[in-house]
Amino acid sequence: MRTLPFTAILLAALSLTSAAGAQEPRASLQGFGGLGLGSFETTNANFGGAITGSLTPNIQLVGEAGRIGNVLPSTTQTLVGLTGAGFGVSAWYGDAGVRVTGGSSALRPYAEVAGGIARMQPHVSGLSGVPGVIANAGLSLLNRTAPMASLGGGVTLEGGAFVADIGYRHRRIFSDSWMQALALGGGLNTNEVRVGFGVRF
Repeated sequence: MRTLPFTAILLAALSLTSAAGAQEPRASLQGFGGLGLGSFETTNANFGGAITGSLTPNIQLVGEAGRIGNVLPSTTQTLVGLTGAGFGVSAWYGDAGVRVTGGSSALRPYAEVAGGIARMQPHVSGLSGVPGVIANAGLSLLNRTAPMASLGGGVTLEGGAFVADIGYRHRRIFSDSWMQALALGGGLNTNEVRVGFGVRF
């Protein structure tokens, strides 16, 4: 008689374990690389990592951190390029937001909005040796942190533990420092086409 309760508990535990194992993954972790598009002549490399967690089957929380190659607008980049020396403002950033996905198949379109902060770092290129080192050391004293917002969309491809992401992001940095003057009446924006790969768990 004593084996009956034990058997019932064992069967219940096994059924709960198998049900939990059959659930869809609720989170993902991925790395990505992107191409920042200032203009057709001015592009720069961006990279980073992102983590997502599902609130519902179609709503996810998203956290992301990475590096933007240059936040200066294409007009400024073109004018600076005429001098023969290069000047840019890169940024390390972190943000968090909400992603809304559509569909329930392996191929899922999405849209997302996020907010965070960016640490902007001006730098020069085209100056070799000691002058370049001195110039960049001096510019490092002008680093600034500012709030940032991003809007984007794309498509994820999911299969088992694997996830791939092809998407677009538009980011705006809200700075009132001297860096904003470099935008020449525009904004400190980036437009990024990106590809990411990762795992679901």
